[in-house]
Amino acid sequence: MTSILPIAFLLLSWAIASILSPIVSSTTETPTPTPWPHQFHSILFMNYSGSLQKIDLWYDWPNGRNFNIMQDQLGDKILYDLEWNNGTSFFYTLDSTQECKSAQLEVGILRPDWLDGANYLGQQTVNGFLCNVWEKVDFIWYYEDVVSKRPVQWVFYTGRQAHVMTFEVGAVLEDAKWQAPVYCFNKKNKSLDVSGTLRASVLRRHSQGFCSKK
Repeated sequence: MTSILPIAFLLLSWAIASILSPIVSSTTETPTPTPWPHQFHSILFMNYSGSLQKIDLWYDWPNGRNFNIMQDQLGDKILYDLEWNNGTSFFYTLDSTQECKSAQLEVGILRPDWLDGANYLGQQTVNGFLCNVWEKVDFIWYYEDVVSKRPVQWVFYTGRQAHVMTFEVGAVLEDAKWQAPVYCFNKKNKSLDVSGTLRASVLRRHSQGFCSKK
């Protein structure tokens, strides 16, 4: 009888270790940020030194395009920032002023895996959500909800904050909305002051190292 006890004890110990080992390993692994879905729609509230702005963001990687529809707090003007993967951007209004300006950048839109290689900083509670936090040096701090794996907030190294209000995976804006107005292709189109837009654009203009090359 006594000879069986050590064997039973060893078997019990082995069984307990087998059950607990996945839990221990999962808690010691460094989390990695969830790649962006290839298509999504998000409402963002931007805060920069007390200046607030709402951004309606449409991300469409398969079609190589990204759309930011921006409005300052209590502002009457809505500004459209249409970005293509070949580096072309259009900044325009759809009101009676028919303002438009185009730009050609060296990079396209962000890749879905643009957070690969980010430094993991640990966990932090942000806006009531427990988040994993990563840093891209000299670029951004990115906060992702531990439970849903959705982004909660990101903060640029400039101090500009993006608060994610909604995040609709798979949402797609109809193709007709992606067409810049005809006056954008008129050499005599009215000049549009986009100094604020270049600062406000959600990600691309802060992130040339993480975008798709032409």
